[in-house]
Amino acid sequence: MAITTERGSTTTSSAPVDDGPRRTSRTGPVLLTTLTWILGIGFFFPVLWMVLTAFKTEGDAQSSPPTFVFTPTFEQFRTVFDAGIGPYLANSLGATVISTLLVLLLAIPAAFALSMRPVEKTQDVLFFFISTKMLPVVAAIVPIYVVVNDIGLLDNIWTLIVLYTAMNLPIAVWMMRSFFLEVPSELLEAATMDGASLARTLREVVLPIISPGIFATGLICVIFSWNEFFFAVNLTSANAGTMPTFLVQFVTSQGLYFAQLSAAATLAALPVIIAGWVAQNKLVQGLSFGAVK
Repeated sequence: MAITTERGSTTTSSAPVDDGPRRTSRTGPVLLTTLTWILGIGFFFPVLWMVLTAFKTEGDAQSSPPTFVFTPTFEQFRTVFDAGIGPYLANSLGATVISTLLVLLLAIPAAFALSMRPVEKTQDVLFFFISTKMLPVVAAIVPIYVVVNDIGLLDNIWTLIVLYTAMNLPIAVWMMRSFFLEVPSELLEAATMDGASLARTLREVVLPIISPGIFATGLICVIFSWNEFFFAVNLTSANAGTMPTFLVQFVTSQGLYFAQLSAAATLAALPVIIAGWVAQNKLVQGLSFGAVK
């Protein structure tokens, strides 16, 4: 910028540059990242504290103020294994895996039919499916208990498998239908023109495309089944008890054993955490399926 003085001389000066917007654009992502880390640590801290408590003695676990520096011990884990965690873990694995497979076997063709070959009043059918989730479980436990007792399946793992399948099927149909709707119709038309049957089109064309959605739906069903407590505590006792009912053993009339309960809860959460870690890529793809065109 040129400036003329009284004596006729000319000087050149540069105008200052406003760095305000640039600084804002730089600090914005930093603040967002910091806030995200704070929220993430806040959500994860209870899980971290549970794992740390599992390696404490009961004295350190119940100390006030909390003990942050302690000598780790595996005593609580030995107590949990001595309490007989094996059958409960096997029951949970069996009920969760079998019910999830049944849910997927039933939900995939149902969702495919409702998305690619919709019937009249499809929305009414979908609402009927999801309306079964609106019934409070406590309102249905008495008739379920009576029926299960009359047919001789009380305290039986197959009772939980059937109930978990019925419990997860509506939400699985809804989720799978949304994934099927994202499949381009041109692919189905091309497969039909090539002479592929409906079953072959579903098996060789559609399912590979929506495989991330299948993993996401299956993992959500696994989490729901693994964490289910109400049916398990009311319909099982000695033979078909699952991991949530096993945790109740550490809540006694003498008090709450924090260290033992934390060790048992850590072992109970470990299979689901491993499953989520193994399928994390498919889970992210499935949950974001169709979000970006």
